Amino acid sequence: MQDVDLIQTIFSIAILIFSVVAHEVSHGYMAQYLGDPTARLAGRLTMNPLRHIDPIGSILVPLITLLIPPHFVFGWAKPVPYNPYNLRDQKWGDSKVALAGPLTNLAIAFIFGLFIRFGGDLFSGSMITIMHLIVYINILLAVFNLVPIPPFDGSKVVLNALPLRRRYIGDYLQRYSLLLLVIFAFFLWGPFLQLIDLIYSLFVGL
Repeated sequence: MQDVDLIQTIFSIAILIFSVVAHEVSHGYMAQYLGDPTARLAGRLTMNPLRHIDPIGSILVPLITLLIPPHFVFGWAKPVPYNPYNLRDQKWGDSKVALAGPLTNLAIAFIFGLFIRFGGDLFSGSMITIMHLIVYINILLAVFNLVPIPPFDGSKVVLNALPLRRRYIGDYLQRYSLLLLVIFAFFLWGPFLQLIDLIYSLFVGL
């Protein structure tokens, strides 16, 4: 049983690493599409995890989150750099770059959810288990990154949607981001887990 848990832990961390890499690379490709070559010039438009791994977010945090109930794996990669002033779309460019990451994770989850739904007879039980991990981890990343608290992607989308006279809200969010994250972790994470479970059920057909 311990060997099975160890193997699942290894696969969970591997899936997380490649999922956060896909998340970050998609930011870079969207920025490139909108006219900013910063990520490409920095050599970050690659799925090679060695170019993106953050020792804390990609290794230490995933191990810790696996040990703490409810034992879901979470983490992040080094952010892909981009220059918002190079974007052709100065009004919504930031939002498009920000949304590219979560939407990529949702797309990955949706595709593997289809494999589980309609290709179950083609894959072994172990492969189906791995696919379930891929779906769940990518939904977790997408939902978590859409939280409107800096530095998550959702905060950029919300702030860009605010009228200019309300942009001071962004300063408050930035100033108190740590406090807001603590409040979120202790009081609001439960409803978000329910949302993640709902999306997961819709994707895999449970």
